[in-house]
Formats: sequence, C-alpha cells, structure tokens
Amino acid sequence: MANMDEDQLLDYEEEQEEATDATKAENGTTAEKKIKGTYASIHSSGFRDFLLKPELLRAIVDCGFEHPSEVQHECIPQAILGMDIVCQAKSGMGKTAVFVLATLQQLEPVDGEVSVLVMCHTRELAFQISKEYERFSKYYPGIKIGVFFGGMPIKKDEEVLKNNTPHIVVGTPGRTLQLARQGSLKLNKIKYFVLDECDKMIGDNDMRRDVQEIVKMTPQEKQVMMFSATLPKDLRAVCKKFMQDVSFCATTQRLQSRTGCAALPRRLRLIAAPC
Repeated sequence: MANMDEDQLLDYEEEQEEATDATKAENGTTAEKKIKGTYASIHSSGFRDFLLKPELLRAIVDCGFEHPSEVQHECIPQAILGMDIVCQAKSGMGKTAVFVLATLQQLEPVDGEVSVLVMCHTRELAFQISKEYERFSKYYPGIKIGVFFGGMPIKKDEEVLKNNTPHIVVGTPGRTLQLARQGSLKLNKIKYFVLDECDKMIGDNDMRRDVQEIVKMTPQEKQVMMFSATLPKDLRAVCKKFMQDVSFCATTQRLQSRTGCAALPRRLRLIAAPC
C-alpha cells in the first residue's frame, strides 16, 4: 500500500520562509520563544474565535495554548458544527485536540450512556488520547472517560462499564469489539465516532473488519471524524463506507488556497495541512 508523499502536503509558509531576511528570521525566533503551546504552524487567530464553552477555554489556557495550529484553525469550526470530517495532517499539528475539543464542545452527557467512541490502533495511543480528554475536560464536572485495550483483564473493563459507565470511550478495535459483542459496551447511543490514525486501522484487514462490525452497532445518524498523517487513494473508497454525503477535497498542490476546501457545502472535507 503506497503512502502519500510527504512533499505533496500543502506548505503555506514556504514562500514566506524563502523571502525572509536576517532581521525577519531574528524576529521569528523571538516570537517562537513566546509561544506556550507545542503545536507547529500556529495560526494568528485565537481559540476564543471558535466560540467554545468557557470550561473548554479555561482548560486550553491552563494547557498553555494561545493560538490554534493551521489544522485546528481549519478543522475545529467544521467539527463543532457536527460535520463529517477526514483530516490529514503531519504529526505534531495537533490533530488530537481537534476531535477532543469538538466532541467536548458538543457533548451533553447522559448518565449510563456512551456518547463518544474514539478508536485507535495501539494501546499507547489510546492511553494518550484518554489523557488529552482528561486535561481538556477538567472543568466539566461529571464527565467520565474510559480507556479500553487488550493486554488488561477484561473483567475490570466490564466492571467499569457496568458500575461507572463512561460518557467517552477510547479503545483499540479488538477490545472494543469484544466488549460490544458480549453486551458490556452499549453502542446504540453513540453520537460521535472518531478514528485516529485511520489509515492504520482501515489499511489492516483484521482491524478493518473489527471497525466495520463496530460501526454496524452504532446509530446511522452520528458524526464521523477520521484523522491520519497519510491517506492513500486506495483507502478513500473505504472511507466512504463509514460516512454519508461524502466529498473528498485533497489540497495537495503547494500553491492551492486553503479556502478551496472551506467553500465546499458538503459534510466531508479532506484538509491537507502543512508541517
């Protein structure tokens, strides 16, 4: 399976970098030191421009983020409106924060119901995502987050789902499917379905079958968001099976304006972000 060449990803700052002189470079270095966050390609707008809930904004400030990255600037406004999104961006662009903030912004927790399901291909990534949810939901009283993956006693997972049902579930496809099959994990109330590193799961035949079976257990009406650093052409047809009203927009040419995607009226957008 061929991966998209990283050189094809859009780089909005390339021309500016070529035009900078010694003075601008010095100023740029000073500006970088003032940035508290860890994401690359910081956008000039602020998170307040997204009209996020006060609880989210407080958590964002606590985390030290002042400005969204390019991919966050492009994706978050679409995601918080409930649109289906396929987001392509290189590592370090802050893709995780896109779906964490978008789902927390929209979530209306109901006791005993799982509303958000996030799946990824490794236990390490699942644990990392769950920690992101914890730090961004620190001012949301009552929101419960559960992380489930193989290699841990399934009895403990069953007890958590029975006695302290999480509103947000993060897990690997294998353990998620196992819990859903035996009825411990109820997926009939899922409103937000996320695949992180979707190319890793959809590209693997075993994981793809697990994901497909899990999707069948969720309601037809739900928001679907997929995130990946690469999205080979042969996987795009597979992505269509998980979404409705699909429209792909691959901004792979260097000089193409990012507004080319934003102008599309469809629910699905593929946004290629710079490094």
